[in-house]
Amino acid sequence: MRKSKIPAATIIRLSVYQRYLKKLLARGVKVVSSQDLASQANVNPAQLRKDLSYFGRFGVRGVGYCVSTLLQSISSILGVIEERSVILVGAGPITQALLRHPGFAQQGYHFEAVFDVDEKNIGKSLENGMKVLPLSELPRLVKEKNVELAVIAVPSDQSQEVGNILVDAGIKGILSFSPNRIKVPKNVSIQYVDFTILLDSLTYNISKGRKEGETKSTEKEVQKLKWGSEHSWPVVQSNSNGYSISYSS
Repeated sequence: MRKSKIPAATIIRLSVYQRYLKKLLARGVKVVSSQDLASQANVNPAQLRKDLSYFGRFGVRGVGYCVSTLLQSISSILGVIEERSVILVGAGPITQALLRHPGFAQQGYHFEAVFDVDEKNIGKSLENGMKVLPLSELPRLVKEKNVELAVIAVPSDQSQEVGNILVDAGIKGILSFSPNRIKVPKNVSIQYVDFTILLDSLTYNISKGRKEGETKSTEKEVQKLKWGSEHSWPVVQSNSNGYSISYSS
């Protein structure tokens, strides 16, 4: 693999490709065409090949991709071959929903513990049997369980303080549901899930679609619009593993 600047959208699509390859493997499919795989991420085969080219050469021209081999390669690139431990900070509705979602375990993510800054929540039992722990226990658990990933789901005015605690404890990747941007060192990756931004993006696409519908489009233009659609994602920051994540698609 060469050192390169990887678009953030490419990393998102790699995850989409990986999930589809898992489904194909479970069904006993051995080879997948570039057209079929690319369509899962709403891109054309040329974009698929470009996404994969950042990490090496894959597939056979005119044949396609070996499902098991490509799945192993992408899983290795994403670092999800082994199970990953995750801690959550904030015991509110978002955390409860995440704990109930089966997709995380299927993808190899194990929720190790839940912490909260509100003393009223400390000691409470959650639906899955976990007890909410105080932040004072976070550094010890992170070290003992070798945790590198954390989810922040606390009020905005507490997000920076929680971020500081996570960084000091040794967390290397943070998924934040707070709209506030958190200051972290360059060696810490952080991604934000802001539902208002995502809804704004959807609203823009709907509005754009209506305006385009007012003018007659040729078949070629319609195809261009279809393949031009990209996954919207707020911000990704990373500089580990010899790669840097850019913000363009």
